[in-house]
Amino acid sequence: MSDFDFKGWMHAVQQRMETCLSANLPAETHLPERLHDAMRYSVLDGGKRVRPLLTFAAGMVVDADPERLQHAGAAVEMIHAYSLVHDDMPAMDNDVLRRGKPTVHVAFGEATALLAGDALQSQAFDVLTSRTLADAPADQLKMVNLLARASGSLGMCGGQGVDLFSVGKELSLPELELMHILKTGALIRCAVLLGSYCGRPLSDEERGRLDTYAKCVGLAFQVVDDILDCEADSATLGKTAGKDAANNKPTYVSLLGLAGAKEKAADLKAEALAALAPFGEKGVALAMLAEFIVERRS
Repeated sequence: MSDFDFKGWMHAVQQRMETCLSANLPAETHLPERLHDAMRYSVLDGGKRVRPLLTFAAGMVVDADPERLQHAGAAVEMIHAYSLVHDDMPAMDNDVLRRGKPTVHVAFGEATALLAGDALQSQAFDVLTSRTLADAPADQLKMVNLLARASGSLGMCGGQGVDLFSVGKELSLPELELMHILKTGALIRCAVLLGSYCGRPLSDEERGRLDTYAKCVGLAFQVVDDILDCEADSATLGKTAGKDAANNKPTYVSLLGLAGAKEKAADLKAEALAALAPFGEKGVALAMLAEFIVERRS
């Protein structure tokens, strides 16, 4: 594991994804120019690209073609970007800062932000279906189904709905976990599974291990987000810090305390790494991403 240049690999994937995303988004000179400008503004030049990184890392397990992985990763990233555009709007979180710059509704107006999010959702499925990404057509159809379910009311949108309806309420730990399994975890799980369909076939046991890893990492991502919302400042985060507490939202920190939340993140990381053990060196990027997600400071 120590021989793997994780930082170099991560930078290379991030650069590749920037090029791929740019190529898969309509040019800002294409009518309607303002809408396309807003779409590109929301997706490009920002973010750690955690979800595409997970897609590429899972692809290493199945010896997948990077050309396939970049498009699968782009589809997930576009769904993620659309969710951020809508989450930041006045009807939802009413935030003004994202990735260190004004949110889309601040920069382009609410109507254009709403349309940009809608268009990014459609663009994601255009990217996922306009080329061959899996050897078997049935597997590519499964990939489309995975992204659709992860994005909708049984996944990300459903989790956001639970989040909105839970403001000011006390949730139990299982209720909080279910909310974040949907809101944050579903798309992260999808990113891993999409990568796993881009290469050689996996046994049910192998795919189950990847799924366990993805579920643990997805939940850990949100636990760390809750911790950072308390510990980091807005400049470091690139978004407004302390908003969860200000809005009386239930979080892992409010439920478990800061120390308890950190212990929870460490436990989830350990479970994720244990699931990867049988993959050996092929799982190294996934293992290091688990470390990166839990140890990150922004």
